[in-house]
Amino acid sequence: MDIKPIRTEDDYRAALRDVESLMSAEFGTPDGDRLDVLATLVEAYEARHFPMELPSPIDAIKFSMEQKGLAPKDLEPLIGRLNRVYEILNGKRPLTLPMIVRLNDALGIPAEVLIRQQRGLEAA
Repeated sequence: MDIKPIRTEDDYRAALRDVESLMSAEFGTPDGDRLDVLATLVEAYEARHFPMELPSPIDAIKFSMEQKGLAPKDLEPLIGRLNRVYEILNGKRPLTLPMIVRLNDALGIPAEVLIRQQRGLEAA
């Protein structure tokens, strides 16, 4: 197995081509092992060179609402009265710890995302 570190953009593109050619490889075979190692190297390179930031709490809530087909009214049991839901969604009020717990439980939004400080708001 002739695999080397991914150090340059050319190395990265070559590794992606190799990964693509091995996508049908079976687990436990030499090609499957090569795919596993290459995918790990590609992930490490991408994490270093193309880091992704976590979404804001509001963006995460809105995304989850869109994915689940929810309206603001559906968040009342999780956040409070409808006016409070709109204050949260418009960034006028920060999430409280009980809201974070309920949103995490009900919508599956990671707590790590929900506890991030919202821009322009003081910590509650």
